[in-house]
Amino acid sequence: MKPSAIPRIFTALAVMLPALAGAQAFPAKPIRMIVAFPPGGGTDIVARIIGPRLGSALGQQVVVDNRGGADGILGTEIAAKSPPDGHTLFLGTAGNLAINQSLYGKVPFDIARDFAPITQVVSVHMMLTVHPSIPVRTVGELIALAKARPGELDYGSTGIGGIPHLAMELFNHMAGTMIRHIPYKGGAPALTELLGGHIPMMVQSMVQGLPIVKAGKLRAVALLSPRRAALLPDVPTVSETLPGCEATNWYGLVVPAKTPAGIHKRIYEEVVKLLRSPELKELLIAQGAEPVGSTPEQLAAFMKSETAKWARVIKQANVRSE
Repeated sequence: MKPSAIPRIFTALAVMLPALAGAQAFPAKPIRMIVAFPPGGGTDIVARIIGPRLGSALGQQVVVDNRGGADGILGTEIAAKSPPDGHTLFLGTAGNLAINQSLYGKVPFDIARDFAPITQVVSVHMMLTVHPSIPVRTVGELIALAKARPGELDYGSTGIGGIPHLAMELFNHMAGTMIRHIPYKGGAPALTELLGGHIPMMVQSMVQGLPIVKAGKLRAVALLSPRRAALLPDVPTVSETLPGCEATNWYGLVVPAKTPAGIHKRIYEEVVKLLRSPELKELLIAQGAEPVGSTPEQLAAFMKSETAKWARVIKQANVRSE
């Protein structure tokens, strides 16, 4: 070995050793999994299913930290500005990771810059549900009714810019209908109004709506997923009538950018291992959420394509944040 090479070797080791030591020490304390919504919603349910199991795999408790407010922007900002040491995870929705920047324009973070993707955890089926008093059972019948009564039918949503809102605006655009939007402050009040017959229809997640549909209190006209769901095999997809009219909610696990590669890799491996376990798969599917377990690169590409898709819908429908 040339003497001149020795200093370069020591320099390289000096750079590598702290990262290696950090990865070996991880996790050194309980890990928090930030959810940008209050307890009880779909993201929270999935986080509380995965959290304890991930904690057991990593040897440290994983605590779900609900940081609701400002349509998920508050929780997203807290996650983005957390130390990049692997002890903060962010379970973000399509709204958090692909919609809010286009909807609000100016937000205190940049998704592509401030986060490192880990994996897409689940894909959540979205259902177009109607009150039983509405005389439609198919997408074709709904389109016919809406065209016969332009501007007279309403749909509720969980709020401006969420998947339930944008999915119906995509439907309006592709079907040539004018079903009016009534936004609510969250899924619970919108669902209450739908169950009471005060609004005729609403797109909602299967996580929330499946028990109600099975109880006969609402009718599932169609799914907005690319394919039918095993839990509702007789319910068609909207795309069977309107090809390309698809909308799924999804939850992606990300960490603050600059999290050491070794820590990032370990979190990815443990989460994907969990998502492939029969016990967890069965539990998530029963909630209406299909496990995914994509690679970090696949999640990054998916987030980019979803951001572009919903930015187009926001522009087409002239959607503006409150």
